[in-house]
Amino acid sequence: MRIDDQFEYTVTLSDKGALTHWNNTILAFLAHSAATPEHLAKTLEADPDFALAQAARGLFCLLLGRREMTATAFEAYAIADKCRRDTQITDREEAVVEALNDWLQGAPTKSADRLDELLLKYPRDAFLLKLVHAIRFVLGQPSRMRSSIEGVISSYEDDHVAKGYVHGCYSFALEETGDFERAERIGKEAVAFQHDDAWGLHAVAHVLDMTGQTEEGIKWLDDQPKAWEHCNNFGYHVWWHLALLHLDRGNVERVFELYDQKFRKDHTDDYRDISNAASMLVRLELEGIKVGNRWEELASISEKRIDDSCNVFADLHYMLALLGDNRRQSSDRLLTRMRTFGEQDTNEMGLVTKTAGSPTASGLMQFKNGNFFSAYHHLAEARPLLRTVGGSHAQRDVFERLTIEAALRAGLCQEAKRMIDERTRLRGGSDTYGETRMAQATRMTEATDLMQSEHLRFRMG
Repeated sequence: MRIDDQFEYTVTLSDKGALTHWNNTILAFLAHSAATPEHLAKTLEADPDFALAQAARGLFCLLLGRREMTATAFEAYAIADKCRRDTQITDREEAVVEALNDWLQGAPTKSADRLDELLLKYPRDAFLLKLVHAIRFVLGQPSRMRSSIEGVISSYEDDHVAKGYVHGCYSFALEETGDFERAERIGKEAVAFQHDDAWGLHAVAHVLDMTGQTEEGIKWLDDQPKAWEHCNNFGYHVWWHLALLHLDRGNVERVFELYDQKFRKDHTDDYRDISNAASMLVRLELEGIKVGNRWEELASISEKRIDDSCNVFADLHYMLALLGDNRRQSSDRLLTRMRTFGEQDTNEMGLVTKTAGSPTASGLMQFKNGNFFSAYHHLAEARPLLRTVGGSHAQRDVFERLTIEAALRAGLCQEAKRMIDERTRLRGGSDTYGETRMAQATRMTEATDLMQSEHLRFRMG
């Protein structure tokens, strides 16, 4: 049967009762709710032949970046493909099924492009919009993330059930493309409109962090703890943002409290949770702060993920964890696997691994070994392309800091100052890290100039 969903677009169901569960699935997905899998399970229990829901299941699995979930995604595609052959489905449903197949064939950008084209035809479909947003985030494509939303955002007026969520996505896209003033304003409006819009809440936190408004960022999150209490593991990431802001203020005890009691309390094995923890420990160690035995559990989980080859951003954080716990054999294995996978140029993730992932991983290993000159050159080689590994500016900043640190430790003061200047311009404001490293680089430059001064040279006769 054909029936309209909450966005007033047609879906193909064999059981009308599945529609409520499907609508709930989409709203939960938009809110990053922990209830999303439950709603999707109820949808498929009511109508296992619902092709769109099966395709969604497959795409959700791929977004998790876990090797074992790829098999589940293939299974979901097989069911969806059979459903569309047995029952005539809509072109919208057909395109989402094909988008799943695109990604399974190693072409996630093609998947996002297909969904973007579909979104222009169905502009009020916030599910399509969020899928494109999520995939392009994984691919490190902020400009296309932004243009995708700007092509349809006029369709989301006050009567649209997902208006707040969509504007929260727009806020994040604006922030990642450097339009900080609009990002902050639109993000705050989104949260006011939709109180459980955790993505919009976190977009504003990004702005306040990037522009050096640390105290405002802390207050923004401290004042709204219920805005993300409904979340899946994304909630850990919001706590991580709060810790990041406290680190900038030098509140190390609070950082450890948030690490141990909030975003790393549960020792989960989701790559996004590992990235939160590993990147925070690196930041702390770069400030000369001892982190105890916290690397051990991260490294034990990361060892089991060496052969995943699903997500380069994940691989680099697994490398941080393995190096942090001095697991040399495992880090060697991961680097070898990345180099081998990088030769598969026909796979989009293989190309990203080759151009950005492997050089970065090599640089991380050289940094750990104390070979700072070599570390700098590996990291600097990957730096212009690092965006392609995915994630946000704030998340990738750990690699930026390591590159700057390698330059400083190698005595490359001018290179360090250039990168610090570029980082500050990208962020739209200064932070404690940038200020302290620029002061260090300036002192080193002055010392070098002094040592080379003609007045200090010994003269004969």
